[in-house]
Amino acid sequence: MSTTQSERLRELLEPLVTSQGLDLEEIAVDSVGRKRVLRVVVDSDQGADLDAIADVSRALSAKLDETDAMGEGEYTLEVGTPGAERLLTEHRHYARAVDRLVKFQLAEGGELVARILEVDDEGLDVEVPGVKGRKATARRLGFAEIDKARVQVEFNRKDKKEEEA
Repeated sequence: MSTTQSERLRELLEPLVTSQGLDLEEIAVDSVGRKRVLRVVVDSDQGADLDAIADVSRALSAKLDETDAMGEGEYTLEVGTPGAERLLTEHRHYARAVDRLVKFQLAEGGELVARILEVDDEGLDVEVPGVKGRKATARRLGFAEIDKARVQVEFNRKDKKEEEA
């Protein structure tokens, strides 16, 4: 059974990321011209600030330098966090997205935009925003009902502004 370079790198680097109090969310090796780029995406329940990113980046760089995991030739190491419109694929992703607006692609077809209120082992309690003056409605979504889910960027969240006023 062969393993891909990304899988080998995950096995090598994940313990280091975990020791820094972070989760290894994604790892990818891409070719950009003649150079290669190793992209590592990390996160935690509290998020990852710049200091945490710098610390884990130094630790990963040192580990990669002492092994031949990237083989011969130059490469660039990029360490970051998931983007603002992250795809939710793991239970922990949903838990971290509580109080965020999410666009769900439903397994039965169609889509739903709703705010995650609570997450448990079976699914989510969400609030579907009201349209044209209607009140928001509560709904339960089981994980099996969700085909895809992506956090949405909100620039003008009205209920947050009302709470602050």
